[in-house]
Formats: sequence, structure tokens, C-alpha cells
Amino acid sequence: MAFAAPSLKGRALRLLSQREHSRAELERKLARYEETPGELKQALDDLAAKDFISESRVVASVLHQRAPRLGALRVRQELQQKGIAPEAVAEAVASLQDSELERARALWQRRFDVRPEDAKERARQTRFLLARGFSGAVAAKVLKENSRD
Repeated sequence: MAFAAPSLKGRALRLLSQREHSRAELERKLARYEETPGELKQALDDLAAKDFISESRVVASVLHQRAPRLGALRVRQELQQKGIAPEAVAEAVASLQDSELERARALWQRRFDVRPEDAKERARQTRFLLARGFSGAVAAKVLKENSRD
């Protein structure tokens, strides 16, 4: 008994059932399964018309899942990689600015919660915050609050 390969729409729905995907992500993931030109575009248009694909839900999902552990710079990068419109990315990142210091402080406390004893440890803690997308100014402020100086 042979099984038919899932349709493009079926594949897209399977991906969307796992997490929110942007249209650009779906195009990237499903392009290799397109048999006739325009078939993928039509399938994604149908899903978008039925509100299965929603850029605002993708943004909300990323903010909910990633913002507590990442700075605005990394969140911006993730949204851009997902193919989100620049205006939506800018708006999402702007919404994070007010809580940036608070989120960096909470992340630092979960990871370290010990004041840097020397320059080497201070540099390590700074790199940790920078690698998670917090700005240098925010990282410096968090470490200054928690230093022995």
C-alpha cells in the first residue's frame, strides 16, 4: 500500500501546528516540495486568507518565548531571519526597550548572582549579556550595580 506524499498545504499545516511560522519561513522550508511553479504561492495564499499564517502571531510568539532570555538586538535578529516586515520588527523591538535593563538584570541573577571578583570575571559576565543581545550600556549598568567598586 503506497501513501501519497502530503500536499504543500498539508506540509504547511503540519509546520504551523508545531509553532507559528512566517510566510517567508514556510516558503523557505517548502520550496523543495513545489512541483509546479506557483503552487506554493497559491497554497500559502489560501492559508493566509484563512488566517493560518499571521505575522503578528509570529512576532507575539517570539516576544513571549525569547524576550525573557534575550536582549532586543537578538530578538530583532530572530525576527529579521523569519522574514518579518521591518516595520513590525521595529515596533516589536521598541516594545522591549522599557524592560531591557530589568530583563538583563533578571538573566544575570539567574546565571551568576555573584559579583565579579576581578576584571576577568567581569569580562566573562559582560560577554554573557552581550551574546544574548543586550547592549553594552545595559550590560555595563547591570554589572556596575553588582560590582564591589
